[in-house]
Amino acid sequence: MSRSRAVLRSLVPAALLIPLAGCGGSPGSAGAAAGADAAPGFPYTVTNCGVSSTYQAPPRRAVTMNQHATEIMLALGLEEKLVGTAYLDDAVLPAYRPAYDKVKVLAKEYPSKEVLLGANPDFVYGGYSSAFDKAQGRDREGLAKAGINSRLSVEYCTQGPVGLDQLQTEITEVARTFGVPERGAALIGTEQRRIDAVTARVKDKAKPAVFVYDSGEASAFTSGGNGIGNEIVSLAGGTNVFADLKDTFGDVSWEKVIERKPEVVLIYDYGGTTVEAKKQRLVNDPALAEVPAVKNRRFVVLPLSSAVLGVRVADAVESLGRQLHPDAA
Repeated sequence: MSRSRAVLRSLVPAALLIPLAGCGGSPGSAGAAAGADAAPGFPYTVTNCGVSSTYQAPPRRAVTMNQHATEIMLALGLEEKLVGTAYLDDAVLPAYRPAYDKVKVLAKEYPSKEVLLGANPDFVYGGYSSAFDKAQGRDREGLAKAGINSRLSVEYCTQGPVGLDQLQTEITEVARTFGVPERGAALIGTEQRRIDAVTARVKDKAKPAVFVYDSGEASAFTSGGNGIGNEIVSLAGGTNVFADLKDTFGDVSWEKVIERKPEVVLIYDYGGTTVEAKKQRLVNDPALAEVPAVKNRRFVVLPLSSAVLGVRVADAVESLGRQLHPDAA
């Protein structure tokens, strides 16, 4: 089972998340408040994916549970707030590597409850719902009872399509939680300017039909219309052939892939299966021989870490825009 499949099948509807009372009196919040009496802009209350938390001061001992959450923190210059991190899909961006190397890696994938609590965090930030797996003792309600605030990326609790508005929300709320709203605003401005430059270059170009191939043998695991991956394809000047799939990721039959005649296959690069192996799986399938993208060997690639709600969205739009429309670069 691919990492993405495991993530998707662990997702829970926002309605099932149990709203919490403000956490201002929790041990984690109280401890932070004691050392930051004059923190401007606090107390700060935010409702994230159905969970309401009140911060008396910025968290001081944060743990990030997925790469895109980690990179948001590093992009905001918050590495000194990190006491632990976990679960990379691929290499951290070079610009963030020196800061990342100063942070303790708690686990290659998700840390156990014991390891997580052993880091003594006052804030846990997950990029996927699987970061807060109740069966593993890491659910947000349980963390709150232990005095630990938490955040889940809004990509996994937004009703309907996720786009740049949600990226702005994610960066803004994280920056605000840590008392650095001006850094969040600057980061959002940079992302938007870079994306706008790409959309201006490709706006008059024909939009090729794109099939996103994450993984899969018996069926295809692809990007649906509700995740930021769909928005990235659109901003880069393409059309996701499974935009009508009302989910972030989902399984589709190969028959449906054939029916939709994609002109380009976008391969997500991550994990133990190489891009070349994924290409060969498509090329060597006789049923796909007449699919235009396969017949013409038109493959493009993005790292999976660029196709989630994080600071790589502009990178992804720039890279995919060049690959789909090299004449517009």
